[in-house]
Amino acid sequence: MMYIDEILEYLPHRYPFLLVDRVTELEKSKSIKGYKNISFNEPFFNGHFPGNPIMPGVLIIEAMAQLSGILGFATVGRKPSDGLVQYLAGTSKARFKRPVLPGDRLCMESEIISEKRGIWKFECRALVDGEVVCVAEILTAEREV
Repeated sequence: MMYIDEILEYLPHRYPFLLVDRVTELEKSKSIKGYKNISFNEPFFNGHFPGNPIMPGVLIIEAMAQLSGILGFATVGRKPSDGLVQYLAGTSKARFKRPVLPGDRLCMESEIISEKRGIWKFECRALVDGEVVCVAEILTAEREV
């Protein structure tokens, strides 16, 4: 289990762009699970869409990438305080199954597919109430800042 104070050590993101509230499981070199509570007060709901608030798909991808970045850093024992960052480098096979709405808990899972010279490939999925809302392969690149 990883609470927000420790998550902040692994991610350089801050409000309103920090999209991981809790890590519930972490197995270094293998997988991670965590979640983001989706509140009606999220800033993106003001414009996406008025009267019909839906979490933007690109932010679901970003949330899964942030969770994956934590897994990458934890696996190699490094953090942003070491002068490194995990950039979202790409995504493929992304599919959106249903909207994510205010009040939902976006549960995310990520598994390492491969890592080579700081380029990580993850298989990710996001769920709400046990129902898959998004799947994607995500690439991150660990780089010095």
